[in-house]
Amino acid sequence: MSEPYMLPPKLDLPAATPLAQDLKSRLDDDLVLDASEVTQIGALCTQVIASAALSLHRAGHSARIIHMTDRVVEQLGHLGFSPESLTEVAE
Repeated sequence: MSEPYMLPPKLDLPAATPLAQDLKSRLDDDLVLDASEVTQIGALCTQVIASAALSLHRAGHSARIIHMTDRVVEQLGHLGFSPESLTEVAE
């Protein structure tokens, strides 16, 4: 497994395309996303992370998020997710 991927502090609309490109290049192994610096997460970046988790799962790998602050957990909750549900894939 490679080093954790440090998510940028603001996961807003302008961050979505670079995030998608970065995560796309990391779909060949299990992925650990370090959210310790994240202060804001929006719907589009949430969708990008969920999509990467689904792609990883289909390739036989896993994704997980570590070090998410309570503030960001709350923001995810408003979008209908938890850190765990964001990276889990329903069968």
